[in-house]
Amino acid sequence: MDRSNSKIPTRTDRERYGRRAELIAAAFLMLKGHRILARRHRTPFGEIDIIAKRGRRLAFVEVKYRATSTNHQSAISPQQAARIARAATHWLAAHPALGDSDMGFDAIFIAPWRRPILLRDALQPVGTSGRTF
Repeated sequence: MDRSNSKIPTRTDRERYGRRAELIAAAFLMLKGHRILARRHRTPFGEIDIIAKRGRRLAFVEVKYRATSTNHQSAISPQQAARIARAATHWLAAHPALGDSDMGFDAIFIAPWRRPILLRDALQPVGTSGRTF
């Protein structure tokens, strides 16, 4: 099948869109007063798109790019949330000075020609509540 005229994005296209969305999300967070501590942080448990801090709050942020505005709640599965929680625990073990921060799992949704949508505490990893994860 010739993909040159196809509207189905290739894996390379999706990766490029994702990286661009992460740049937009990081800039958006900085404009809102966050300090970006890490981007695309890889752990044995998976990747955290953005780790940001604003005041006492430390946010582990999942960035989602969508070609259109869609139902945001269904964009992140409980399994993805659990993976992010495990990666966050791994990151915190390497940064104990930030362990007393207020923590949250946020999501930012990026769509073309739309303002980014930030959902604070959007992710609730299975078996977690509040600070414990």
